Amino acid sequence: MRELEVEKELDMEGVGKEDEDWLTSCRLCPRNCRVARGAGEKGICRCDARIRVARASLHLWEEPCISGERGSGTVFFSGCSLGCVYCQNQAISRGDVGRTLTMEELARLYLILQEQGAENINLVTPTHYAASVRESVELARKQGLVLPIVYNCGGYERVDTLRMLEGIVDIYLTDFKYMDEVRALRYSQALDYPQAARAALAEMVRQQGKLVFDQRGMMKKGVILRHLLLPGWVENGRQVVQEAFSRYGNQICYSLMNQFTPMASPEKYLELNRRVTKREYEALVNYALELGVENGFIQEGETAQESFIPDFEDQGLLGLL
Repeated sequence: MRELEVEKELDMEGVGKEDEDWLTSCRLCPRNCRVARGAGEKGICRCDARIRVARASLHLWEEPCISGERGSGTVFFSGCSLGCVYCQNQAISRGDVGRTLTMEELARLYLILQEQGAENINLVTPTHYAASVRESVELARKQGLVLPIVYNCGGYERVDTLRMLEGIVDIYLTDFKYMDEVRALRYSQALDYPQAARAALAEMVRQQGKLVFDQRGMMKKGVILRHLLLPGWVENGRQVVQEAFSRYGNQICYSLMNQFTPMASPEKYLELNRRVTKREYEALVNYALELGVENGFIQEGETAQESFIPDFEDQGLLGLL
C-alpha cells in the first residue's frame, strides 16, 4: 500500500492545460498511479503537478554528438518515476531538491540556455512532466527557440505519453536497463520494465528512425540507446544490445557506459558495492562490435567518479530567472 503525500493548498500557477487533462488521474508513466497530482497528491515520482527543476546548466558530459564543444543545455527535473536503488542523481530523483517554476519561466529557461550557446535543450528525467514539457517547448518555440529538444529518460515510458510528444522531441536519449524482470523488480521495483522499455524504444524509433547530424557531427534528430553496465551484469548487457540491434541495427546509436558508481545501500545490495571491471566492460563492447554495431559510443578511462555527478547544490542558470 503506497502512501500519498497530499498538500491541501497548492499554487497551480505553473500548471498548463495539458497537465490538467493528464494529471487529474496521472498515467504519464507505466506506474499508472492515477493520483490527482493537480490537487496536490504525489505519486511514485514524488511530485505533484507543479514544475520543479533542480538544476539548469551547460553540460559537457553527454555523448559527443550531444554535448559538442559548447555543452548541452540540460534541465534536470526533480523527482523520478523509476527510482533505481543505485541512482547517481539521488539528490534530485527522490524529489528532495528543486525550484518551482511557472510554465513561462521554464520556457524562458530554454531560451536562456540557447542564449548561452547550448547545442540543444536536454530534458533530464522528464517523464512525469511530459505534459509540461510539451506545452513549455511550444511556448518557447513561439518566442524564438530553435534548438533540438533531447528527451533524456530512463526508458520506462508509456507509448501514449511518447506519442503526445511527437513533433516536440527531436532526439530520444534513452536508457535500456534490464532484460531481466527479476533484477528490474529488485533494483527499480518495475517488474514490467523490459516490456515497457521495448515498446517505448519502438515508438521512439518510429518517430525518429533516421539519424540526422549537421556538418559538425552534432545530432539533430535520432535515437541514442544507453546501457549502463552494472557489476556482474555482462550477460544482461549483451541481451539489451542484442535485443535492440536485432530490431533496429545501426538505425540508432548505442552508448555503452562503464561509469557505474556504487550508490545503493551496501547492507541491502552487497552485489552492487563495487565498480565495473575493465574486463567486464571490454566483454560488452566486444560483443557489440561482433554483432555489427557501427554507430556507437564507449567510455574510456576512470569515468566512475564523483565528478560525473552534477553538483545540485549549485543550481546553475536557475539564478538568472
